[in-house]
Amino acid sequence: MSQQGQLPHPPLDKHKIFSRLLQAWWKDRGQFSRKKIARSCPICGYHGTFVSVGRPSRWDTRCPNCGSRERHRLMWLYIQDHGIDLSDKKILHFGPEKWLMKLMKDNEGYEPADLYAPIAKFRLDITAIDRPDDYFDVVIAHHVFEHIDDDRKAMEEMYRVLKPGGYGFFSVPINLSRDKTYENPQITDPDLRFVHFGGTDHKRFYGRDFQQKLSEAGFKVEPYRRSPDEEVKWGLLRDECVYVARK
Repeated sequence: MSQQGQLPHPPLDKHKIFSRLLQAWWKDRGQFSRKKIARSCPICGYHGTFVSVGRPSRWDTRCPNCGSRERHRLMWLYIQDHGIDLSDKKILHFGPEKWLMKLMKDNEGYEPADLYAPIAKFRLDITAIDRPDDYFDVVIAHHVFEHIDDDRKAMEEMYRVLKPGGYGFFSVPINLSRDKTYENPQITDPDLRFVHFGGTDHKRFYGRDFQQKLSEAGFKVEPYRRSPDEEVKWGLLRDECVYVARK
């Protein structure tokens, strides 16, 4: 396998780690008010203190070396477990994150896409993807669907452009204690959206039927989680899955 699989991780960026720890202390000192338990990052090999991210602040979330969050590490654990080498795959990555963009910098088939994000190289609409059928080996969208008016169309488009046998990796803000997704298109005020759906530009808060929605788009879906002790080890959320969708 390539570096994305079993080869040694590149050296840690000690300057970046120190800088992010310092920034975290400055922004939210409360996270250091109790003993910090060391976590491990399967993406970059860092072992130590994770830092908070988000508003409101979510502690023990971000790897200070590569910048990954919980959902990214969970996806990577699946990739490692199943021996998937992304270095030569055609990949569509909506809402691209810097940690994966850095890993894929030598992969000419990697397409970081978004309608608005400045770091995205390709301006694509997830509900009308300007690519042929069966084009990508892998499609990725972490915390994207909750922003989309027609999320079902977005899922259908991701299915359309994925090759048979390919992988989709998806995650969303989800309440696993509820059967159905909570949405109300009449709620448009950003402040109301924040308290109803968890984000000023969120359109819904998903329930367990997210898996069914992906299945209705055509995917065969496997919710992927790790054991409780591994959630602590890798710094994962206890109420989050990565949905592995196959075509």
